[in-house]
Amino acid sequence: MQKIHATTILAVQHNGQVAIGGDGQATMGNTIAKSNVKKIRRLQDGKVLTGFAGSTADAFTLLDRFDEKLNAYSGNMKRAAIELAKDWRTDRFLRRLEAMLIAVNKDEILVISGTGDVLEPDHQVAAIGSGSMYAQSAALALKKHAPHLTAEEMVRESLTIAADICIYTNHNLVIEKIG
Repeated sequence: MQKIHATTILAVQHNGQVAIGGDGQATMGNTIAKSNVKKIRRLQDGKVLTGFAGSTADAFTLLDRFDEKLNAYSGNMKRAAIELAKDWRTDRFLRRLEAMLIAVNKDEILVISGTGDVLEPDHQVAAIGSGSMYAQSAALALKKHAPHLTAEEMVRESLTIAADICIYTNHNLVIEKIG
């Protein structure tokens, strides 16, 4: 059985605002399985936004665990992410999960992976998924050359550029913001 995967998730922090967005495409092998998947989720009454790439079932398992960690650590996103990464790396069940997460709050962006990494990106731009390098490159260029844009506008334009280039990314975008 082939796994359903492929996506592009992008988060940008700019001028006091944080936005995260993702496309809606899920693929199974070289076939589009679904075109309107919602890969962005609000946690902690909207104080934390997450986006996922990879296997959908695995990502939802990780989102549930991350939400539990956020509750256990009073909404401290960095501490919750570190604890999730430690569990993900050491737990027999979790370490088999194939997904990545981006988590944002009003102050920070974190990339969380199954290798035990919790990364704070340079330049307040983070991207995961098959179209990530296209979206990240576009966002970095917009931050440098179009600083008048909002974080939400940067995410939308960057994901649109990624969707124009990456066959695993589509134009059905979901974008959420904080700030």
